[in-house]
Amino acid sequence: MTGKPRVWVSRPTFPDIVARLEPHFEVTAEPDERKFSPTELAARLSGQDAVIVGLKDHVGAAEVADATRLRIVANLAVGYDNLDLDALSAAGIAVSNTADVLNESVADYAWAMMLGVARRMNAAERWLRAGHWHATEFKGWLGMDVRGRTLGILGMGRIGQAIARRAGGFGMAVLYHNRSPLPEAEERACNARYVDKQQLLRESDFLMLVLPLTAQTRHAIGAPELAQMKPTAVLVNVARGGIVDDAALAAALREQRLAAAALDVFEGEPAVHPGLLELDNVLLSPHIASASHETRRAMTALAVDNVLALFGHGPHAGRPPNILNPHVLASAGPAIHP
Repeated sequence: MTGKPRVWVSRPTFPDIVARLEPHFEVTAEPDERKFSPTELAARLSGQDAVIVGLKDHVGAAEVADATRLRIVANLAVGYDNLDLDALSAAGIAVSNTADVLNESVADYAWAMMLGVARRMNAAERWLRAGHWHATEFKGWLGMDVRGRTLGILGMGRIGQAIARRAGGFGMAVLYHNRSPLPEAEERACNARYVDKQQLLRESDFLMLVLPLTAQTRHAIGAPELAQMKPTAVLVNVARGGIVDDAALAAALREQRLAAAALDVFEGEPAVHPGLLELDNVLLSPHIASASHETRRAMTALAVDNVLALFGHGPHAGRPPNILNPHVLASAGPAIHP
């Protein structure tokens, strides 16, 4: 034991970035990717002063009950539905995320998924790998054009705005719905128009979901919402599983009440609804929208910065850049800054 505060990193990341903690902390980093049971997670949190966790790690009151030294849970994600923010705040534990550093990477991936499913690239690749060839058929593998269509965005935060800015190159009209309209200058920068949710559903040719998962947004797209969409429309979800009722979506796609979908996230992941796996008009990927080398390094660096700053170190000393419950810092007093 070194007498330094202790940090646990729940998953393999980038050793050169995590090494920035070592002058100030006793660091334990997991060598292998795995999912911990609640009991295992509680045991690992006990005795730690800080932890860096991922979306597979669900941390709430039970997991921190014996973690009396814990001062910060740094999430390696912008979303934090894996964390019970109220319970952690009540325990006096700061919570941080990695907002902003993944905006452009996720926006790129959202567009890649939309373009891929619009032109049936996923189904065509499977067909080709199976030994078939239909390129000589004039009406074979017809997809849909993106240019000139209407792009709808549900959830117009920074990622949604990054997606909207890319639409200009395709000559797309952009509609969006959010809890509240953007400031006028931001709307102009995105060339986007605020509409209510019903109009967004009715008029979107391509509907992108980029909103957080909360109790209010769970099943924001279910059977009633899918019924309002055009049968020629495409749904793209790079936000969170649970925002879409996957069973209702699978039924709409199977019955051709919706043209196609592209999904990077799933309700109950890592499980995927079997009805979705059976369909050729769905492009699927395993929650990797932020998975570029540069972006994952930036996410790790930001999580490390948040931990360092909370304990008075690094360029943000005393002012963690991405704290989600800043009132905890205000009430924590000098113990946060040893």
